[in-house]
Amino acid sequence: MDRYLCLDIGDKRIGVAVSDPFNTYALPVETYHRKTLKTDLEKIVGYIKQKGATTLVCGLPVNFDGTPSIQTNKAKFFIDRLVEIVPVKVVTVDERCSTVEAEEILIKQNKSREERKSVIDSLAATTILNGYLSDINKNKKN
Repeated sequence: MDRYLCLDIGDKRIGVAVSDPFNTYALPVETYHRKTLKTDLEKIVGYIKQKGATTLVCGLPVNFDGTPSIQTNKAKFFIDRLVEIVPVKVVTVDERCSTVEAEEILIKQNKSREERKSVIDSLAATTILNGYLSDINKNKKN
């Protein structure tokens, strides 16, 4: 059975989420604070092994109009390095609004700015992965 690991890739942090055993919904894993490229890549490989992931889903940040941004290029660079070393399939998905959605959820839960900052990235990865799982589950039914 497939298992999905999802990344919300930022300059300073990477949000990490994983699918439940039945690929019905996503669960936040943690927000990883980036160090060096080599260390970051090794950490992602560790998550893949630890969670038994068969597919790595990476959020690709684009502008609201769908055009690439500076962040798109930074994320693509990191994803290209991952593709070179990870033993699983890597897919990218449009992650427009994932952080905004995560922020809204946390505000509704009355989380302080500091509390939001510590979990926003893993929640954004969860949002991205939930969308991806919803799409693949919809396609399975059709």
